Amino acid sequence: MAKQRVVVLDTTLRDGEQTPGLALTPEEKLEIAQALDSLGVDIIEAGSAITSEGERKAIKLISKAGLKAEICSFVRATKEDVDAARRCDVDSVHLVVPTSDLHIRYKLKKTRAQVVQMAFSTLEYAIEHGLKVEFSAEDATRSDQKFLLDLMKQAEERGAHRACLCDTVGILTPERAREFYSRFVRMLKIPVAAHCHNDFGMATANTVSAILGGVREFHATVNGLGERGGNAPLEEVVVSLKHFYGVRTRIKTRKLYSVSKLVERLTGLPIPPVKPLVGDNAFAHEAGIHVDGVLKHPSTYEPISPEEVG
Repeated sequence: MAKQRVVVLDTTLRDGEQTPGLALTPEEKLEIAQALDSLGVDIIEAGSAITSEGERKAIKLISKAGLKAEICSFVRATKEDVDAARRCDVDSVHLVVPTSDLHIRYKLKKTRAQVVQMAFSTLEYAIEHGLKVEFSAEDATRSDQKFLLDLMKQAEERGAHRACLCDTVGILTPERAREFYSRFVRMLKIPVAAHCHNDFGMATANTVSAILGGVREFHATVNGLGERGGNAPLEEVVVSLKHFYGVRTRIKTRKLYSVSKLVERLTGLPIPPVKPLVGDNAFAHEAGIHVDGVLKHPSTYEPISPEEVG
């Protein structure tokens, strides 16, 4: 596993910005995107182009900034969304399709057949217009698994470049995550991605388990930003993969702290002092026994050196 590199899609500027009360200016989004690119992120989900004129301005700024990362826009299963993304000069779209009966019936008020038709029509339209497509199943972990497998296989056959399964309300456990994602890895030839939410505090563990199950891409946000309990925190997943499993990413871990502080400053959302790796107390000690131990040898109470994350 250590020989294979895992791809990082950062969605701080899309899913992260959906944190209640958070709104970034186009210039702030560009500054964060540049920092993410310098950090080594492979794919930056820069926003959802259909949302507003301000969002489109931000995505265009990022697309034209000459970054190394692939620039992506979230789209729903509509050609209108794809056209909005195209006008922003993105490299790819993250086509998100609700697949659980709960979402199909109550949110979309459609049938499975209607959703499938919309999904594949949009997928083919995006490909015809030169975009890479990451085909993503929303609420995948509460979907009928036969329906979901058939849908993802057909998406692959119709030209999707990557497949993503979303644990939209964070209901997986690490054991189930490995089993769930490995099923799709075995069935599909295209790369499979994990998108985990943190409603039960499991997002980091579930993402790592998905990668142990064969996933070769994961979605995350800086500081774990996102709706409700947030998304998988980029810094936690990357460092856990490196230290426990020797799994490589392009992330320069010594820049994690500075990027975390930049996002904290621009979003106005304070990092809890006990936040792993980047919180103010992550390498702080107060108990006499701990301080004595650290002064004698830091590794007595520090699993890694603070310099490793900057």
